[in-house]
Amino acid sequence: MTSAVWYFSRATGLVSLVLFTGVVVLGALGAGRFATRQWPRFTLAAVHRNLALTSLAFLAAHIASAILDGYVPLGWLDVVIPFGADYQPLWVGLGAVAIDLLLAIVVTSLLRTRIPARAWRAVHWLAYLCWPVALVHGIGMAENDAAHGWLIALDVGCVLAVFGAVAFRLSSTNADTETRKLSPLGGTR
Repeated sequence: MTSAVWYFSRATGLVSLVLFTGVVVLGALGAGRFATRQWPRFTLAAVHRNLALTSLAFLAAHIASAILDGYVPLGWLDVVIPFGADYQPLWVGLGAVAIDLLLAIVVTSLLRTRIPARAWRAVHWLAYLCWPVALVHGIGMAENDAAHGWLIALDVGCVLAVFGAVAFRLSSTNADTETRKLSPLGGTR
């Protein structure tokens, strides 16, 4: 049974990486920048939000199964307190850092209508730090699996997707963004 739970934990970790990559890609593309007639801004925002929620569900399953498996000595505090785990403290610690950043993103997103837009946006930008930390956590935890070329290909594909989306965002202009830059309010809500 332990072996099945361990594989489940690994699988949900990989699915979480792919889903969070999609979330970061959609966030980097920006709903307004990438919107088309077939995929309007509100639809892309809804896909981004729902993909993020699905990612959280897989991440919760990944964390719970890693702790409940018992194969390695992980506790619930190891999930949120970085670098305190007895098992691979660096790699598990990076996972905890990613979780802490993600928790800040989730909490501020839930409070988005109650906090200043600039504060929400500043914390939401942590996604660009959270994602690579989680990626490195996954790579470090899977160092024994490097012989499986498909894991390396998956990581490389995720990196290329995020870099491509960020490059698109940096190279594109958007009428709404340009108008906000010219606004005396500076884009505040």
